[in-house]
Amino acid sequence: MFQSAALKLTIWYLAIIMAISLIFSGLLYRVSSQELAHNVNRQLGYFNNFLGPNDFNAYTQMRQRQLDEDTGNLRASLVFFNVLVLAAGGGASYWLARRTLTPIETALVAQSRFAADASHELRTPLTAIQTENEVALRNPRLTKDAAVSLVKSNLEEVAKLRTLSEGLLRLANGAGQRIDMRPTDIAQAVKQAVDRYAKAADNKNITITRRVPAGMVIGDKEALAELFSILLDNSIKYSDPSTKVSITSRSRNKRTEIKVADQGQGIAAAELPHIFERFYRTDSSRARAGSGGYGLGLAIAKQIAQLHRGYITVESSPGKGSAFTVSLPAE
Repeated sequence: MFQSAALKLTIWYLAIIMAISLIFSGLLYRVSSQELAHNVNRQLGYFNNFLGPNDFNAYTQMRQRQLDEDTGNLRASLVFFNVLVLAAGGGASYWLARRTLTPIETALVAQSRFAADASHELRTPLTAIQTENEVALRNPRLTKDAAVSLVKSNLEEVAKLRTLSEGLLRLANGAGQRIDMRPTDIAQAVKQAVDRYAKAADNKNITITRRVPAGMVIGDKEALAELFSILLDNSIKYSDPSTKVSITSRSRNKRTEIKVADQGQGIAAAELPHIFERFYRTDSSRARAGSGGYGLGLAIAKQIAQLHRGYITVESSPGKGSAFTVSLPAE
């Protein structure tokens, strides 16, 4: 589809280029030929006063042949020039057409992939709900305890669907999301995130150390708290019990950098370029940890950082933990 569109767009670009080139060539030929004819007539008028009739006729014929030859050379040069414009313009037009369509193609491919991934992720809990209910309906000896267990299981799957749908909505609306940009104390946003996950850390006997002094950035406190919550959730989720998670900050080149580091499982180097992609989950022990995630958290975190004119980097080694660094413009 995009190849066909690129060819059509190339034809339109080339048609515009050739139209301009031909109009320019036509005007150039007309002006040049008139100027050549004017020079010949001026010379003929001058030599008419000095040459006899026979010599003047011979001179006139000679100058006419030269004029015809010059205009012929001019036409040939203009034709050659337009052939070069056609060839070069064709290549340039195709390159420009592909360059124009590439962002659209990329967006469409991303949209198709997003829809396919979302459909796949939605199908899993829906299938589980359907299967459990069908099995229960076919069981004539279904007890009250079994029915209660079934309802609890269904509620768990519904909670997963709700989590997934909320994540999908955040990603879908993120590009056009409006956030309240105002001076915000980054320490307060980090504290809010730590408070949210203090209990989860206690459940795994994970110690969270926070060394983030007060520092102002321009941003939305709630959105930034959600960003750090996502990073903290990942650190706790993928860390072994009785380990540590540290949150530190520093100022550098008029930016504030907040690092969330853990002593967890780490990420393989081959997987690092993909961890911020939607629905991406590693194939290693992270995937076997039973975290129940959908691979949307880091994509949302990256989106929040970009909305604040910031970015996230990561350093990680398998078995040695991971360190995510958020860089934001300081006030």
